[in-house]
Amino acid sequence: MHYHSYHIITIGCQMNKADSERIASYLNSKRITNTDQKSADLVIINSCGVRQKAEDRIYGLVEQIRKDNSKSDIVITGCLAKRKDVIKRLEDRVKLFMPINELPKMIELLHGNLDNKSLDDLRENQGEKYLEIEPNYSNNFSAYVPIGNGCNNFCSYCVVPYARGREVYRDFNKIINEVKNLVNLAYKEINLIAQNVNSYKSNDKDFADLIMEIDKIPGDFWLRFSSSHPKDMKDKLIKVMGESTKLASHLHIAVQSGDNDILKKMNRKYTVEKFKELIRKVKEEKSNIAITTDLIVGFPTEDRKAFENSKKLFEEIRFDLAYTAMYSPRYGTVAYKMEDDVSDEEKKKREDEILDILKITALEKNNEYLNKTVKVLVEGKNRSNKYFGKTSSYKTVSFDSKENNLIGKFVKIKINKSQSFGLEGKYISIYDNQQD
Repeated sequence: MHYHSYHIITIGCQMNKADSERIASYLNSKRITNTDQKSADLVIINSCGVRQKAEDRIYGLVEQIRKDNSKSDIVITGCLAKRKDVIKRLEDRVKLFMPINELPKMIELLHGNLDNKSLDDLRENQGEKYLEIEPNYSNNFSAYVPIGNGCNNFCSYCVVPYARGREVYRDFNKIINEVKNLVNLAYKEINLIAQNVNSYKSNDKDFADLIMEIDKIPGDFWLRFSSSHPKDMKDKLIKVMGESTKLASHLHIAVQSGDNDILKKMNRKYTVEKFKELIRKVKEEKSNIAITTDLIVGFPTEDRKAFENSKKLFEEIRFDLAYTAMYSPRYGTVAYKMEDDVSDEEKKKREDEILDILKITALEKNNEYLNKTVKVLVEGKNRSNKYFGKTSSYKTVSFDSKENNLIGKFVKIKINKSQSFGLEGKYISIYDNQQD
């Protein structure tokens, strides 16, 4: 079949969004045009397998696509592309299951034009080559720049190492060139992403070297990165975070549990004490930094006492924001073999208890912004037709303005209202580059 049009559905993390930008660019280069789901003859689902909910969504989508447009071919890539149970369930309705690093040969794979030797070569030497495809950036002021792919950590609850393979990283100079190009195009925010950014290696360069090099690039832009693993957060990187002029005042670092026994069962390779020490060091280097985290509630064998330790950690560290998830067993992981012994009701109750703490600490943190003037990168307009954007410390700010061209710009906002998960303020002006 000769393909004329495509449609991409992206579910999941920033990495998936960045991968979809490369899929779009690849298909455009083959003169296949982007269209809506109902009329596309090729529909690509970039899947997420981190939670059961995301996985279930894929099954529903495949049914919907088949109903809307029975002639279209479906490709599944992302985290479910190699899952044997998913393939078995969908193989009669899906044309191709494609791990993302096979993207450079996607059309050949669809047409079955690769002999066994070429297929073996593709699968053995795929590495991070697909990341060299120039992306079709989805907006013109904030860009995701993947610096690698895959994970070596094997946290016991996580499918990513199985779905994406071992860690492979992009060449140092290629990343720098991509960032320079974006800054030349007047991008205001660069997000470096990988499953584990702080274990980056390219010849003799590490992640701290990468930040230092980007810091030298002239221009008014913020640099952000995720995801960070506590076990790889070295003192050199923390020092560079304190010295960098471009790095935003925000660190997202997943703790996952506040209990040492649970952390051990999760195979996280650090203790609560180590995590707290890490946060202390980061705050010592960069006192105004906002700290956000991820937490799983209801991991197998997490009893009340273990959960109380997570609550204690949240009360002590006072996170600015946290993304909580109720544990769900993922096929193929070590934890999948453990008994899922915390009820859904109890998981929900625990999630609510964490949220109650978070509402208090986040509000305390946000109250510190009252009557201060902050720099905000405007991202869009919300349902109330107010502008919204983020501060360097990743606080969401909304404001009214009669100006009609503020999206993608740095602006000055005087904060006059704070809530647990957002700030409101008065628009003052577009940010003058010369001031800060």
